[in-house]
Amino acid sequence: MQTLLSVLAALFGVQTEANRQRDFARQSPLPFIVVGVVLIVLFVLSLMALVQWVLPA
Repeated sequence: MQTLLSVLAALFGVQTEANRQRDFARQSPLPFIVVGVVLIVLFVLSLMALVQWVLPA
């Protein structure tokens, strides 16, 4: 949960310095990468769905 909140804050650009330091102190960046990729894919898919809904074929 903490990783998800950190990635969301970083995506919006509102990550605090203390949280950033805590995140960089972790050993592996893999959880952040995985969560970031999943969130970006969900964001793109939601934008595509919104466009399809607004502009019917």
